[in-house]
Amino acid sequence: MADEIPLCNSAELADGGDAVPFDVAYGGQTCRAFAIRYEGAVHAYLNRCAHVAMEMDWQPNRFFDDTGRWLLCSTHGAAYQPDTGECAGGPCRGGLVKIALTERGGVVHWHTDHNLKPVEF
Repeated sequence: MADEIPLCNSAELADGGDAVPFDVAYGGQTCRAFAIRYEGAVHAYLNRCAHVAMEMDWQPNRFFDDTGRWLLCSTHGAAYQPDTGECAGGPCRGGLVKIALTERGGVVHWHTDHNLKPVEF
């Protein structure tokens, strides 16, 4: 059964703007993840390029290209579809690991599953 964890206020995510970062436990490791808004909908992914498992942001919390159309890996130049995480070009194998989000009452929540858990301290 998945848990629902409040992530941020809806207003913190602007279309094609800065991401909201958060930490998840994935594969027994603490990993960075990020949430974005694209074409009005919220999406979240592990902050790991599908080419080589490196963080992608080119500046803190910046993943979109200048047009706001693609998520880019700052190291490899791989481009990803913001709404699906699928590779759209460049050196990538597969797509980004998607994290389920919901938005209601002005709050964005992320959902755990068997692979993604909250980080426990």
